[in-house]
Amino acid sequence: MERLAGRIMLLWGPKRWLAAFLAGAVAVFSLPPFDFFAVLFVSFTILVWLLDGANGRPDAGVVRRHFPAFWTGWWFGFGYFVGGMWWLGNALLIEAADFAWALPFAVFGLPAVLAIFYGLAAALARALWSDGLGRVCALALGFGLAEWLRSFVLTGFPWNAIGYGAMPVPALMQSAGIIGLYGVSALAVFVFSTPALIATRRGAVAGLSIALILLLVHVGFGYWILSRTGSAGESGLVVRVVQPSVDQSKKWDDAERNRIFESLLSLSREPGEDDRPTHILWPETAVPYLLTSNPDALTRIGDALEEGQTLITGAVRQETAGASQPTRYYNSILVIDHTGQIIAAADKQHLVPFGEYLPMKSLFEGLGLGIIVNAPGSFTAGSRRQTVSVPGNKHFLPLICYEAIFPDGMAAAGPPADFIINVTNDAWYGATPGPYQHFRQAQVRAAETGLPLVRAANNGISAVTDGRGRVIDGLSQDVVGYIDVPLPGKIEKNRNIWRSEVFFWSIIALLLVGAVYSRYGFILRTQLT
Repeated sequence: MERLAGRIMLLWGPKRWLAAFLAGAVAVFSLPPFDFFAVLFVSFTILVWLLDGANGRPDAGVVRRHFPAFWTGWWFGFGYFVGGMWWLGNALLIEAADFAWALPFAVFGLPAVLAIFYGLAAALARALWSDGLGRVCALALGFGLAEWLRSFVLTGFPWNAIGYGAMPVPALMQSAGIIGLYGVSALAVFVFSTPALIATRRGAVAGLSIALILLLVHVGFGYWILSRTGSAGESGLVVRVVQPSVDQSKKWDDAERNRIFESLLSLSREPGEDDRPTHILWPETAVPYLLTSNPDALTRIGDALEEGQTLITGAVRQETAGASQPTRYYNSILVIDHTGQIIAAADKQHLVPFGEYLPMKSLFEGLGLGIIVNAPGSFTAGSRRQTVSVPGNKHFLPLICYEAIFPDGMAAAGPPADFIINVTNDAWYGATPGPYQHFRQAQVRAAETGLPLVRAANNGISAVTDGRGRVIDGLSQDVVGYIDVPLPGKIEKNRNIWRSEVFFWSIIALLLVGAVYSRYGFILRTQLT
């Protein structure tokens, strides 16, 4: 192993960048639908050895000295994000005549931007680099901060954070309820990097021992939590999740709207095998009409519901402020009772740049660019997130589409939530890893908060999980159908976001101490003696 480490460390130029790119690309196999987390031991071990040899010129400035480390981390991140998010390009092929030209920007442009965070992580780590265990601490420190920054910089996009690779099953998701996704990510990088110490030997015993302890705690805590909590009982609600699997290319076709609407109504009216559903859930923008200007559609919905039943659906909501003000459109969740009345609504807060709105609108419109989603205009973001009341004296936390990937988006005004509603339309991405990755991230939100998750996706993956992230029932991709599930109760341990932040920053502080002590401790001890 020493010989292999030496050969990797001495790579330079294109060979170094290719090795880093491949190490990042291989790490993708830790994510859904593969869930082979062991590859991260290979990827991060190679990254450590590459950074061992990423020496800048001693006479260069402070910034330029760390360029080799930055580019090593950047190529690692570029491989990781291209390998893990290439499927984004599929959305541009739905209307290929208008958007196919932008395919390289989706497949390579966004990964190139996201890779900057991993480049900065590597540069920071290299600034604190040492020969022993401290360099593993430094790398974990850099990646922990990088994943945290990815959650809010440039509106935030923490998709496929490294921590998800360490949480392939519900038992391994429970740690996120204590230290949060970014805390799991930082410690995961530490654990996955420690095999690199075997080649250099210095700090290997201590590093591998700490990694083994962390791994045992991660696994043991999860299984202990699942065995201790068991079932949380039932909420008294029976939910029907409808998955229509509408072809995205036909969704907004005028000739198809009636057929889509009738299919949704038909699936909702189907008699259940056991208890009658009290609440029916349709996916994001499932209704192919503006309901506020189409009373006939609301009447049809009311006729399809039995007395006491409630429909919760994704829909475009229209709001007209006045003759002198432009009409606003919202990507919303609407709650409709059995009389066909809209009794509650929640608007999407975290919109997708270029998908639902155009950042720097005047600039990009001047270049002939518009939003990808077929809508009357750009969407307007909702003012704030708050829980939504539904019949049965229950409240849900509304998460529309990729709002479910933001751990810090779980806070909401209003009464405490009893469950999470996540509506989405992943048909944009076809039969790719994208929908599996999206579902996993929503599943972890349930494990973090202790709230059951009810998820309706146009073409999958639709599912109901309990408050530990365990799947009770679901529908796989492209299946047309529904599931009826008695909704479990919430687990009274709802994640304290403030507490998770304290744990995260405590982990960052410990990693910083380890990195600094390893690098400068020898000098300090020499001076003291």
